[in-house]
Amino acid sequence: MSHVLFVCIQNAGRSQIAQALFEQAATGRHEARSAGSRPAAAVHPEVVEVMAELGIDVSERVPHELDMDDMRWADLVVTMGCGDECPYVPGKRYIDWELPDPAGQPPTAVRAIREQISSRVQRLAAELGPATR
Repeated sequence: MSHVLFVCIQNAGRSQIAQALFEQAATGRHEARSAGSRPAAAVHPEVVEVMAELGIDVSERVPHELDMDDMRWADLVVTMGCGDECPYVPGKRYIDWELPDPAGQPPTAVRAIREQISSRVQRLAAELGPATR
């Protein structure tokens, strides 16, 4: 079982979308968390809206500040726009996904970001394969 940590600045958009879609794609074979370097107070409403279109409720999720426990837990860290604000821990695998921030964007733009993330998490879940214990 792989532990995947999705990180963006506010943990209110991209990383929340990625965690929710990865959990769905991995079907229990792998685990996911998300965090932000400067977390917002709540998940962005436009993200809640477009995720609800897929039957995924992220309205009760609370953005979480990235900490060393998260970094120790993770086998793979997927960063999304946090640049130098994301800590680097030797021995971890890192992937950087350049994606626009959905904050304040119209629903069509947020849907497009969601679909980009969906494609990437599908590939990632397939690459990680079946869980090994």
